[in-house]
Amino acid sequence: MDDLIAVTGASGQVGRRLATRLAAEGAHQRLIVRSADRAPQLPGTDTEIALSPGYGDPESMRAAFSGAQTVFLVSGREDVNRVSEHRAAVDAAVDAGVQRIVYLSFMGAAPDATFTFARDHWATEEHIRASGLHFTFLRDCLYHQAIAQFVGEDDVIRGPAGDGLVAAVAHDDVADVATVALLAEDHRLFDGATLDVTGPTAYSLAEAAQVLSRVTGRTIRYEPETLEQAYASREVYGAARWEVDGWVSSYAAIASGELSTPSPTVKRLAARPAQSFAEWLDLNPDSWSRLRR
Repeated sequence: MDDLIAVTGASGQVGRRLATRLAAEGAHQRLIVRSADRAPQLPGTDTEIALSPGYGDPESMRAAFSGAQTVFLVSGREDVNRVSEHRAAVDAAVDAGVQRIVYLSFMGAAPDATFTFARDHWATEEHIRASGLHFTFLRDCLYHQAIAQFVGEDDVIRGPAGDGLVAAVAHDDVADVATVALLAEDHRLFDGATLDVTGPTAYSLAEAAQVLSRVTGRTIRYEPETLEQAYASREVYGAARWEVDGWVSSYAAIASGELSTPSPTVKRLAARPAQSFAEWLDLNPDSWSRLRR
């Protein structure tokens, strides 16, 4: 068995960036995607493509993981059955003879986390721990991009975040950390490690609105809601309760302080500072283009 790395979610925000970095380092990787035309185009690299309809298909996942020594596992799409699908993916990795999983989890993952989707990540972590595989958990914070997407059509960020702070992070920073963890010559350096991956500082949504106003030329403001107001304002979308719970509790987790502590992980592993919200806006104009006048 060589050092083949299977990268799930290879067409997504983190997976695509990670695949590009691994290719630049000459890594032997297999990109796991739902359709081949969505995979990153990495000519001249030792890259394979594996198709899988999703984590809930054990047979296809075992085939996709076959021969891999390490799996980079991103969370599946938000779904009421996401934990069971994650468990199925982990079990498929065990069956395929995988030795190690680097799992992209979430900051503050715990059975009683305020952010309901962070509870899914905790359950997945527990299943990985029980699998007998070597593991590394990368717990990222909310993304800067998500904060920009909080802005409504009326230029208002609404949510029950109070005056809480969030140490949001850039996708590029997460991909850089994952690259280091995956390619370390001595995997034991990361064996059993749980690393928070955040931006350089924490900021409030009111501060985010000020930065967005300055960059976009629009008057963007933050309007705190109570939990009751947050649920009521989102009724218009007709979404399932579990999904609305996730939306609302992401703000509530900011209010609780569970996402407020910056970590030195990016600076330590990538050997450079993590991107601030303002820096991310400057480097990724296409990610917030809808907010331009």
